[in-house]
Amino acid sequence: MAKAIPPLNDLLAVIYLICFAAIAGGAFALMTQNLRGAAALAPVPVRGSRPKRHPEAPEPGEEVLYIDLSRERLEELYQQAS
Repeated sequence: MAKAIPPLNDLLAVIYLICFAAIAGGAFALMTQNLRGAAALAPVPVRGSRPKRHPEAPEPGEEVLYIDLSRERLEELYQQAS
């Protein structure tokens, strides 16, 4: 008995592999374009340039008010409050 119709399993497997390859290639292309775009947006450091100072940063030599939160200092404050 001869086969009149070729089996569809082979045809479906070929269609599946073609679609899989197209999706995988598209995903790879999208990933590489995203990486290239991110690399293009990254700032390029210029030699000799200094980073910008924060507007509220203290000037060199200026006194700064701070709170000492070391363990010993906190224990001392706790003993004074009791």
